[in-house]
Amino acid sequence: MRRAICLLLFPISGLASPLVPPPGFTRELPQTVKGKCVTLPAPFTGTLQFRSKYEGSGPARATLNPQAEAAYQSATKPIADFERGIMTMVWRYKQSGDPRTLACILAGYSTWANAGALQSTDTNHTGRSMRKWALATLATGWLELKFLPGHPLANHHASAETERWLGLLADQVVTDWDGLPLSKTNNHSYWAAWSVMATSVALNRRDLFDWSLKEYRIAASQIDPDGSLPNEKKRGSRALAYHHYALEPLVMMASFAHANRVDLMQENEGALARLAGYVLKRDTADAEWLEPYCSLTQCARPTLARRDAHRPLKNRRLGGDLTVLYGP
Repeated sequence: MRRAICLLLFPISGLASPLVPPPGFTRELPQTVKGKCVTLPAPFTGTLQFRSKYEGSGPARATLNPQAEAAYQSATKPIADFERGIMTMVWRYKQSGDPRTLACILAGYSTWANAGALQSTDTNHTGRSMRKWALATLATGWLELKFLPGHPLANHHASAETERWLGLLADQVVTDWDGLPLSKTNNHSYWAAWSVMATSVALNRRDLFDWSLKEYRIAASQIDPDGSLPNEKKRGSRALAYHHYALEPLVMMASFAHANRVDLMQENEGALARLAGYVLKRDTADAEWLEPYCSLTQCARPTLARRDAHRPLKNRRLGGDLTVLYGP
């Protein structure tokens, strides 16, 4: 009896339910396309020191620097191309079942994993940002393969080395972004938390999942009664765009938490709904986050019409085709 009481008071982590993605990530898709490999760049093992596209801007960091942006795009191209190539092939495989495409995906992950890509600790803010953005794509792509019916990753020897690498990247992202003062906690922290949550589900790591929940709750606590985010309002003419950008990882975390029986929609008295309302009232652009958001709550008809008008809604760092993942 005493042992049973202890188990109730101090649950063993191994007894917790395995982490899972939302149902759409496990759905078998019609085989409607042909498989095809994408040529991937060599592993990026260099320093993560990149120029910011807002270099030289004032405190609001709202003025683009064309020369710095061009330098940034050039320096980070191998990383972005790897992200795009991997996610393109993941979706081709999901919609074709082609074993050659799967082999190309696994070889790409394995090559970058074996090289220790993206693990440099010689970084600046832009470099640390690039690491967590890349992890968001790579972890989400991996979990989409892992949770497919038929479990295509189950018997591949390269899977272990890739998962070790993804775990190391997630651990580094936690180190990069943990414990920031509230004045510096903004959309970057939310994206870091989303990349770590995606990894947590891909690897079934509760420690990473719990860290992401902590960061989400910090974000929710920052959302004001009117739905705005003070640190995004500081961005001057780009404030609304950054409110929109902050919503994307927050909605994805709420969706993944819901799949694991954690209701983040209630945090800070429904803060996420307030933020969504703030953006919807002021921004008419397409919003990829509407797919997962409207799966969590009953969206109003005008909101649904806006979502439907922009379908298919896609974002490689959120999982690819969100309309397929969250649609009917």
